[in-house]
Amino acid sequence: MAGQVQEAGQWKASAPRAAYAPEPSLPRKLARILSLDDFEDAARRHLPRPLFGYISGAAEDNRSLDDNREAFDEYCFLTRVLVDVSQRSQGISLFGKHYSAPFGIAPVGISALSAYRGDIVLAESALQANIPAIMSGTSLIPMEEVAARAPGTWFQAYLPADESRIDGLVDRIARAGFETLVVTVDIPVWANRENNIRAGFSTPLRPSLRLAWDGLVRPRWLAGTLARTLLTTGMPHFENSFATRGAPILSRTAIRDTTGREHLNWTHIARIRRAWRGPLVLKGILHPDDAERARSVGADGIIVSNHGGRQLDGAASALRMLPHVLDRVGDLPVMLDGGIRRGTDVLKALALGARAVFAGRPFMYAAAVAGSAGVGRAIQLLHDEVDRNMAMLGINRLDELDAGFLIRR
Repeated sequence: MAGQVQEAGQWKASAPRAAYAPEPSLPRKLARILSLDDFEDAARRHLPRPLFGYISGAAEDNRSLDDNREAFDEYCFLTRVLVDVSQRSQGISLFGKHYSAPFGIAPVGISALSAYRGDIVLAESALQANIPAIMSGTSLIPMEEVAARAPGTWFQAYLPADESRIDGLVDRIARAGFETLVVTVDIPVWANRENNIRAGFSTPLRPSLRLAWDGLVRPRWLAGTLARTLLTTGMPHFENSFATRGAPILSRTAIRDTTGREHLNWTHIARIRRAWRGPLVLKGILHPDDAERARSVGADGIIVSNHGGRQLDGAASALRMLPHVLDRVGDLPVMLDGGIRRGTDVLKALALGARAVFAGRPFMYAAAVAGSAGVGRAIQLLHDEVDRNMAMLGINRLDELDAGFLIRR
């Protein structure tokens, strides 16, 4: 079976290579990484416990986090055989742009604390691979810098508490050069993330003996990320919550700046729609009624999501709700995030009608472990899995895929 290599932002066929054969050009630490889950194990060893806990953790008892994976396991594939699958392509189009794969990088907050210049690493890696990436609004690098380094990146906003700040933020995003705005709508209050507290993570980040020890016993992170950041750019700030720079990550005002959203409602989305000229995507939709409301206020697409299990514990998984949402707004680009770890997950979501899927944690682990090389390896692994699985399903194009290829357990 032909593999794939990346060249100038496009994926092109390469010479056949056995799936178990290591790539000779890979660094030794990446040659041992054979799946996205392997990056999680490597990140656990590399990152201080509070930072790993922040990325991996979810809300309360992790029921939604666990169900995001379990939902995929409830489907099996029905394969078609003796099909000529020599012309495989997994390219998709979204909002008038062609992408080389049907998956992208979801927004991950404070990524520059886990990987040096993490937001840029994620966005540039996605640009090089020609897949979509969404920059987080709780990022520590100015949005203008990311937009300049990786044109075409989408921006994800958490709405401020008052309309004047919303207007200022939207105007800044437009001036920075972002074309696609993703508004996360499922966070009226912060969740009960007990896992973060147990791991020693807090906002604001509080220096402690435990945090210092965790850093000292992980010298690669201490020197390569924290010390390097402090020496080159100084104390990290929440850069993109408002029209102006936000609070330092150690400041007590950091949490105050991200509260007060309880009153936000659909009129604020309508206000943004009137001001924003590019594609507007709402992220965090689960209920079909909300999907229909999103379309009525002018959203160009939605991302079905339970915030990676990080908000309401017990919320339905995105995959479970995807068919119900599509029943209402199948004419909109409906995307999904939550639980994506394998090419089979990507294809199951697409078979159920998703236009594309996003994954956050695995790419963040990859960036923490090996920077751009790590993210590139993660993208390549997932791309190769999708390609290989398309062949075994008996399809050449993703538009051949539908629910007829699935059966419930």
